[in-house]
Amino acid sequence: MTDLPAVDPSDPIQPAAQAARLDALEAAVRARSDLVPELGIVLGSGLGSLADDLEGAVAIGFDELPGWPAATAPGHAGRLMLGRLGGRPVVLLQGRFHLYEGNDPGLVVQPVLLFRRLGATAVVLTNAAGGLDPGFGPGTLMLISDHINLTGRNPLVGHNDDDMGARFTDMTEAWSPRLRARLRAAAMAEGVELAEGVYVGLVGPNYETPAEVRMLAALGGHAVGMSTVVECVAARWAGLEVCGVSLVTNAGAGYTGVPLTHEEVLAAGAEAGPRLARVIRRFVTDFER
Repeated sequence: MTDLPAVDPSDPIQPAAQAARLDALEAAVRARSDLVPELGIVLGSGLGSLADDLEGAVAIGFDELPGWPAATAPGHAGRLMLGRLGGRPVVLLQGRFHLYEGNDPGLVVQPVLLFRRLGATAVVLTNAAGGLDPGFGPGTLMLISDHINLTGRNPLVGHNDDDMGARFTDMTEAWSPRLRARLRAAAMAEGVELAEGVYVGLVGPNYETPAEVRMLAALGGHAVGMSTVVECVAARWAGLEVCGVSLVTNAGAGYTGVPLTHEEVLAAGAEAGPRLARVIRRFVTDFER
């Protein structure tokens, strides 16, 4: 750990303020590694083991990077890692920042913006989620085809930086059809079943009520979680191609009558994480810009 000054993660960060912050972050990373990643990967709750496969890994703790606090969510190591996966240069986020931790949306999305600054052209977002589709049992891997942002937060609010992204970002194909096809191909090659559906993002940290689960399913959602949506928005703003997979760790509240716990999220991640790691590893190996 370094002696970086304390930061208030709730301080607002407008889009126009991101460039200066990214300058400092890039400099801190480049002091440790000159690797230029092709891909960025965000590893959600219980999915951090993919980082163990990284060759020539350089690990930097969140609290070693200017303006970043330590991660607080259970199951999140809180490290930025650079190295090679399947022979390709990548940058990994082992854990992430969440809105429910009191973080400003501008901070939550800084990692994906940093991916872009370091050289990545695409990002893979993963998360643990609750199942809204009764057919999606624990351990289901769901390719994200689209999302519904019900967090009430948006990282693009405020003065824009036209050099980084458009004032009005198109989200028609927020989740890249090209990359989704490649993830499906990677899953098929690995013999891993991959469902597909719409991810609903809420703030958390409480789990949903049974009535909310029924509402979200009626809105067209298939899985629900507490991350990912604002990262996708910022990534598209910055010109990154986006794809992602949700690991369904539990049925939504009310489907089973059993209370939900974060322990079952981590347990499901431990069970299904290796399957998802195989898919992502194959996807990265076969990736083309």
